[in-house]
Amino acid sequence: MKGVVDYYIKADNQLLVIEAKNADLERGIVQLAVELIAFDNWSIIDHPILYGAVSIGNIWQFVILHRESKQITQDLNLYRVPNDLETLMKILVALMKNL
Repeated sequence: MKGVVDYYIKADNQLLVIEAKNADLERGIVQLAVELIAFDNWSIIDHPILYGAVSIGNIWQFVILHRESKQITQDLNLYRVPNDLETLMKILVALMKNL
């Protein structure tokens, strides 16, 4: 597995954010899942969950990796900017604060 994480915001919950190429959200989700699994393999942090987000600019979607079970959970919701900006910001702040 190799590739480059576009954005990595380090906090207690390890949020990875990548940009989907060519406005392809599904391809971005697959790329994010691979990056989360790779990150899990080399990370010494023992937090049980890794969080990620895919953004194509005006649309965001979140993914969770449950490290123990190696299970990826994809949020069914899409967060659109500017319509869902307040909700999106609340999610990002909550992830950074470990709530």
